[in-house]
Amino acid sequence: MSVHHHYWQGSFVGDEEAGRRLAELPAAVEAALATELETETVLAACEALSAALCDPGHAVHGRLAAHLPDGEDPAVLAELGALLGRRELTRKLRRELGDAAPGRLNRADPRETVYEAWAPVGLVAHIAPGNAASVAPLSIVEGLLAGNVNILKTSSADTLLTQHLMAELAALDPSGALAARIVVLRFPSSRQEWLRLMCAPADAVAVWGGEGAVEGVAAHVPAGCRLVEWGHRISFAYLTSDAWSDAVTLGALADDVCLHEQQACSSPQVVYLDTEDEGEVFAFAERFAAVLAARPPAVGAASTDGPDPAEAAELTTTELMARLEEHLGLTRVFAAPDGSWRVMADTRSPLTASPLHRSVWVKPLPRKRMIATLRPMRRYLQTAGLAGSRTDIAELSRTALAAGVTRVTPVGAMLESYAGEPHDGVYALQRYSRRVAVQADPALFATTACLDDLARPVVLPPPAGPLLGKEDVQEPARRVARADAELYFRSGGSTGAPALSIFSYDDYDTQMHAAARGLLAAGYDPVGDRTANLFYCGAMYGSFISFFSVLERLGGVQLPLSAGPDHRTTAQALIDHGADTLFGMPSYLWQLLHAEKDALRAYGGLRKVFYGGEHFTPEQQRTLKDTFGIEVIRSITYGSTDLGPLGYQCTESTGGVHHLHADLHTMEILDLAEDRPVAPGETGRLVFSTHARRGQQLGRYVIGDLGREVPGRCPCGRHAPRFELRGRTGDVMRVATYFLGHRRFLDLAGENGGHRGELQVRLDAGDARERLTVRVERTGATDPELLREVFLAGYPELRSAVAERLLDLVVEAVDGASLDRSPTSGKLLAVVDARR
Repeated sequence: MSVHHHYWQGSFVGDEEAGRRLAELPAAVEAALATELETETVLAACEALSAALCDPGHAVHGRLAAHLPDGEDPAVLAELGALLGRRELTRKLRRELGDAAPGRLNRADPRETVYEAWAPVGLVAHIAPGNAASVAPLSIVEGLLAGNVNILKTSSADTLLTQHLMAELAALDPSGALAARIVVLRFPSSRQEWLRLMCAPADAVAVWGGEGAVEGVAAHVPAGCRLVEWGHRISFAYLTSDAWSDAVTLGALADDVCLHEQQACSSPQVVYLDTEDEGEVFAFAERFAAVLAARPPAVGAASTDGPDPAEAAELTTTELMARLEEHLGLTRVFAAPDGSWRVMADTRSPLTASPLHRSVWVKPLPRKRMIATLRPMRRYLQTAGLAGSRTDIAELSRTALAAGVTRVTPVGAMLESYAGEPHDGVYALQRYSRRVAVQADPALFATTACLDDLARPVVLPPPAGPLLGKEDVQEPARRVARADAELYFRSGGSTGAPALSIFSYDDYDTQMHAAARGLLAAGYDPVGDRTANLFYCGAMYGSFISFFSVLERLGGVQLPLSAGPDHRTTAQALIDHGADTLFGMPSYLWQLLHAEKDALRAYGGLRKVFYGGEHFTPEQQRTLKDTFGIEVIRSITYGSTDLGPLGYQCTESTGGVHHLHADLHTMEILDLAEDRPVAPGETGRLVFSTHARRGQQLGRYVIGDLGREVPGRCPCGRHAPRFELRGRTGDVMRVATYFLGHRRFLDLAGENGGHRGELQVRLDAGDARERLTVRVERTGATDPELLREVFLAGYPELRSAVAERLLDLVVEAVDGASLDRSPTSGKLLAVVDARR
């Protein structure tokens, strides 16, 4: 029976089948690249696998532990899981490719119709080393983050850990996109035909190993294919005179030497002293030997972690040669009787590789000769661990980098790393990617922020888990990890007590870029528009700050005025600075424009209004256009404090119709009474799941708004789903056994009653029956009695409640300033329920 050592695009196969598929690899790659792989798909699967690897009781952890090499600590799975978490991978994406979704063709400069993205190179062939269990799977994950198809070779002596790890990862992606991009083969390097078939169609070949391994693979790399060498490197420590006599520094240096028994490329093989005095070199070597002698022996030194026969021979030879040169006064050797460590002092400065296993050279190297001495070995240099004063560290860092070093760390931290750290002087994700650009006609693409919106729909992992309400989100928000709690906002409190929302700066940046793209789609022109930011500010309310950030990312001209009670001063600022575009809440903008009507009409420069948080009625919009000459009135965004931007309008959108920010969220529309999807076109509860978010899990969040799906593709050409807002669940009132909606009153007042102002509903508990008072802003044409007749004629449920003497209906005209509003955001309270 054939043993299936190979994982090929979702299934385990034997040698014969793997050989057949290898011959057809180019066609398989082309088929896989024809499908899209969203970065979020990779992140979501890796996050789920990370959680399983960090839980020893998880079934996945148990299955993979069975494939660890003999003697390998199962803790390596948790270490691997920590590297696959969303925080680490998102940070890596941002550091290396500048964005958490680097594959999307967004504008490089919002003021130009030039679109740039990082595209996969295509097929990446990975030749994994045989001495590091985590390197192979992490290499494939890097290839996946860049969007590539990946084929990896493991050693014939390796276990099937990588194959099964990749199978578990692919199983966590229901779309199958990950499985289509992963092939893991296990065969010896002597099988040159398989190696040739792997590399022939590759666009990049990543090789882990020494010069021999690289040369063996390079022979199969076709012309034009990118060869990415992750070869062996040499690292060293450099100590100034202040540091080499410090016991703490010597202990930290010993940590770097003993950790992993110098098997890592970042382990120090040489210790350089900033001196020309040979006596100081010998004296330091003796002191450091005493520190190494006090260290406990290596774990498993007698088993797989100890030197093999070839390594043992190299250790013996190196030590004997150094001892022979003692007679010439060139060296001095300090070694353990059992050969478990050795310190070899050498008066000559040139870099010498160590035989490892706690074997250290100590050499003199005055800083003035550092570049001349080290630069000939620049191809092999990696880490310099420095110890000295602050000034010494700053100066020596620059000198070491000029000599060819790619990373500098403190002594004692040479083997430590951070998420997204460059490896051997380059970013891996950039080596597996191409920077691509599309130049488009400004006349055709003026409102297109992302070219992909017109090309294909975004496919994110489907939402899962229970429905969440505001309280379900608020309690976890108070426990967000400190690393993710960098920015605090509170909601305006227009529908209840203000709620706390917490963001990382990375998440905030992602959301502000999304809102900026939505604003471009709505017709904002960052080159020509001069914008007054008139949202409310203070008390941790986020609107003003958020749209300041949006305009900053767009490079738009901004007057950061904020909403305030002094309408005359605000209007004068608009006039003095030539503002033609207003950002703000409808209720505030309505008050400002009417309070300073004469001055702003005489100015005549207002052209655009982008509003948020509330809606302008059709009658109000007509007034703004007729009275003030405003040409464009659109939603600036649809969103919430906790979820961020959810939807945006395009130039074809009217009323409450928005496109979903489909690269950030998925949306469901559920029945008002039951947790099931509504029929197409019906109004229901809007439920959002946020995917691009760190720290807080905001899946299936019932936001409190009502809406309906708008069928068909938008005339603007975007694939993003559309929905129409239909009010809030809190605006639907249970009155006198009937459900009545604020929006219905608003529509009737505008369409049938000619009302162009604001409207608020107040509910009171009377002695005999409930009372519903419709409070309308007093305008020149306001007629409360006419509006009362309009409501009764156009709202059958209301008419029945009044006719059955279950409800008293009152309509009163009031000054706009007397309407109840949120003290934080200035939003009009649509319904004031005074019955409770």
